[in-house]
Amino acid sequence: MHKKTLIGLVVVVVALVAGAFALGINRGIELQTAGYQQATGETRNTPPPAEGSDIASAAAANSPAQQKTSFTHFRVGNRNVKSVFAEADKVWVGTSGGVIRYLPETDEYRLFDVRNGLLANGVFHVSRWTESKILVGTYGGGLAVYDELEDKFRIFNVPQGLADAFVYDALVMPNGDLWIATWSGANRVKGGRLEDPAAWETYTVENTGSGLPNDWVYGLEMGKDGEVWLATEGGLARFHNGEWANWNHEDGQGAPYGSVKNDNTFNHDPAMMSSHHARQKIEMGLEDVDTAYNPNYIVALEVDREGIVWVGTWGGGLARFDGENYTNYTVVDGLPSNHVFMLHEDRNGNLWVGTSNGLARFDDEKFSDRLTIHEGLFSNTVFSMDTQDQDILWVGSFGGVARIKL
Repeated sequence: MHKKTLIGLVVVVVALVAGAFALGINRGIELQTAGYQQATGETRNTPPPAEGSDIASAAAANSPAQQKTSFTHFRVGNRNVKSVFAEADKVWVGTSGGVIRYLPETDEYRLFDVRNGLLANGVFHVSRWTESKILVGTYGGGLAVYDELEDKFRIFNVPQGLADAFVYDALVMPNGDLWIATWSGANRVKGGRLEDPAAWETYTVENTGSGLPNDWVYGLEMGKDGEVWLATEGGLARFHNGEWANWNHEDGQGAPYGSVKNDNTFNHDPAMMSSHHARQKIEMGLEDVDTAYNPNYIVALEVDREGIVWVGTWGGGLARFDGENYTNYTVVDGLPSNHVFMLHEDRNGNLWVGTSNGLARFDDEKFSDRLTIHEGLFSNTVFSMDTQDQDILWVGSFGGVARIKL
């Protein structure tokens, strides 16, 4: 990791609001606004939606906070921002209510949802595929490919070869192969030939001989040697030269329950919400744990420029894997929370860690530059991040997007 001191950190919180929210903001947003006013003494005025626009900008104010940040607020309403993809001249924001394309220079917005091409509004992934095509992974609507030249979507779903209609991530390899993470395994589309049925391959626990440790695949990353790393609910997997390998808590991934149980204030237990998660706990020997803890469950994945694999777990903290051994970091080490939802290496080599209790930078074996709602984040629950240019970070959370200038 490259050490970089943040001097005069500037946080600009940008939120994008659907027109309906501009006309009638829900109670959750009103509470956030009140908290902002209380902290800064500023008020925020919400202009009416621009005529003919799908998205209306919500608020704007610049003021210091704790002597080191300034704010400009817009919103996405009562929605999660699960994906942010920043390009030189635009930012794509994947929310639980569709995809927003935002042009910072002109402050223009456009919302893409079921009314103009998507099959589902919930979006988990946005990235660029080709010079004119954007990949959108949806919650129940398959993989959507947006053609910017034709201004339309093409949907690829189970009938075309997709393992599941719930798409969490996508990865384009140097040879053109396209990997897709779903709730029912992972796809590899050879050469990215989505319209060729023969190009689709599906990998599951069953057909890999448990090489893939769990069919719920949440993340994909390419390693330093061209291997593919996969984050699953049952541990970490690697696919390299046609061979599978995997690791989990028994190999050292995630801190032991006894060392984190008193620090885990985020107590939402997935097993209480679905039979799938309840079954997973039993299979992993966690049936006696009644809090939000599953160190095998990888929610976030990043491979840094040195080839180190970073794993964000559900209650087991942050894990560093060098290919042989794990090193775990928890709140005792300065991690904001043991529930890690986002990992991002910026262009300066800094690792940013998004959690259920804010954002922090990890460098030289320590956490620093912790950011929460008090420093300008829209929410302490951080789901996504991307880097724009050399010194601008965009951070997605519940309700909005924060623009951080280093």
